[in-house]
Amino acid sequence: MNININEKKFAENELIEGKSTSRWTILFIVLMSTFMSTLDGSIVNVALPKMATALKVTTASIQLVVTSYLIIIAGTVLIFGKLGDMFGKSKMFKFGVGLFTLGSLFCGITNSFPILIIARVVQAIGAAGTMANNQGIITETFPQNERGKALGFLGTSVALGSLVGPGIGGFIVGAFSWEFIFLINVPIGIIALFFARKLLPKDKKRIQGKLDGVGAALFMLTVVPLFLSLEEGLSLGFTNSIILLGFTVAIISFILFIIVEKKKENPLLQLEIFSNKLFSLSIFCAFITFIAIFCNNIILPFYLQDVMNYSPQNAGLILMVNPLILIVASPASGALSDKIGSEVLTFIGLMLVSLGLFLMSTFNVDSSFLTMIIFIAVMSMGMGLFQPPNNSLIMSTVPKDKLGIAGSINALVRNIGMVCGIALATTLLYSMMSYVIGYRVTDYVPGRNDAFVYGMRAVYIAAGVISLIGAFLTLLRLINRKKSRETK
Repeated sequence: MNININEKKFAENELIEGKSTSRWTILFIVLMSTFMSTLDGSIVNVALPKMATALKVTTASIQLVVTSYLIIIAGTVLIFGKLGDMFGKSKMFKFGVGLFTLGSLFCGITNSFPILIIARVVQAIGAAGTMANNQGIITETFPQNERGKALGFLGTSVALGSLVGPGIGGFIVGAFSWEFIFLINVPIGIIALFFARKLLPKDKKRIQGKLDGVGAALFMLTVVPLFLSLEEGLSLGFTNSIILLGFTVAIISFILFIIVEKKKENPLLQLEIFSNKLFSLSIFCAFITFIAIFCNNIILPFYLQDVMNYSPQNAGLILMVNPLILIVASPASGALSDKIGSEVLTFIGLMLVSLGLFLMSTFNVDSSFLTMIIFIAVMSMGMGLFQPPNNSLIMSTVPKDKLGIAGSINALVRNIGMVCGIALATTLLYSMMSYVIGYRVTDYVPGRNDAFVYGMRAVYIAAGVISLIGAFLTLLRLINRKKSRETK
């Protein structure tokens, strides 16, 4: 009898261990696909100067390679989140991986700028499919006592994908050519899709009903015209009638979107989630941080290669400081947040980000290699301290049945912040350069490093101030949370 009991317990333990192994294998697939999707939002940054030359377009035009990807993700991520609830998260995730891989192939084999942009759109739609459903898959796969750890790994994967891109891109462009920053995704994507089809859990619970087509259309009519206007406003001028029309369409569409979503029984976006003040503030802080970080991500590669005359390999080496520090700081920050609280770490993190950006505003033609490394490291340390605790706050403020919604909103806000950061940085940079030179410019002007440094300084100061605003808001959050605990 005892032998049978022991055999039964042994069998149960083996089953549990087998399921645990399967869970972490599923997590690895999700992390690999998510990392690849977020990586492609930033990997092209360091290759932009080479791509602009090869495709014979201006610096202002080549930014569309980055912004088109981020805009389409922002415009479709909520739709894929809803489709995941309706038809299955695993199904939509696998569809996203396949489409992203196909788009990567098209990006790597074309020499036409318009076709490259179309291929980036295909990539972005696929990336939205994975980003919208990754947190839902993890939530359904992992038990409550392991879910936080798994979501923490996902947050680190997203942050690493966003920050490691410029460094990896620099090495690839230096050793091969810019096409390989896209082609490298193809074998990875095929492997990820193969194992996703084999191992991802079967979809069980599905929401009955139709997709909120009106809400989806209005949301896309908000996001796409808004960010295309922000992008093209740099070259056409923000007083241009087409640009003003784009802003008008975006504003009207957003107002109509809010009205429609409030009346819908099964809306694309459940607006009541924003009634939670801690959730809303944490989301806003994430938005602010990605604006500030992408101001740096879009400017620094041009400074290193055009002003400092570094090769893509050396520029990539400097840009790798960001992810290397993040790898160390993020896990440490996640563990520390359990002991001293997330609010304290998010405040310290944003203060360090601000300090780093202000220090980087002092970069000039004579800046030393060591100085650049140290100043970038300060900003990177702040980012590592901020991101994991803030993601934890976002996911901990919503009930279990809204984790998928919260994840989609988090991904949406991240991509909107990136686009806003790029638009702010390029607009401010070239406006300040035009002021110094005396005529309107939308590109780097050879021999006028002084004008570029002047504009770059303005961008870093603005980004530092934006991050400082986020730090102030987190301080208020910390004070209010302490007061509420004391009154209980």
